[in-house]
Amino acid sequence: VQLQASGGGLVQAGDSLRLSCAPSGFTLDDYAFSWFRRAPGKGREGISCIMSDGRTIYRNSVKGRFTISRDDSKNTVSLQMDSLKPEDTAVYYCATEHIPGGTCEMNPVEQNYWGRGTQVTVSS
Repeated sequence: VQLQASGGGLVQAGDSLRLSCAPSGFTLDDYAFSWFRRAPGKGREGISCIMSDGRTIYRNSVKGRFTISRDDSKNTVSLQMDSLKPEDTAVYYCATEHIPGGTCEMNPVEQNYWGRGTQVTVSS
């Protein structure tokens, strides 16, 4: 059981990137999924989450620029990142509590499965 994250890269400020997270060993089903990031010298912070019913939440710093979505038919959770800023530079992780009907607390301690991080670098 693992999560596979992909889609990071080096872009300029104002550009867009799309991150994807695909669980292996289980399907999206009734689970909430979150995206976290860790910037250099900072702790891991939750930035967005989507529940099984499609409800979403966002960290204020990315609200209006990032969009989280899920495609249960493709078993994939995505994070569309637009209008990227240098301060978005970080390693991005997808994670899930893997609890049926889970809500979006975005507490890293409560996540039971993590994908490998994918680097996003935004140059000014």
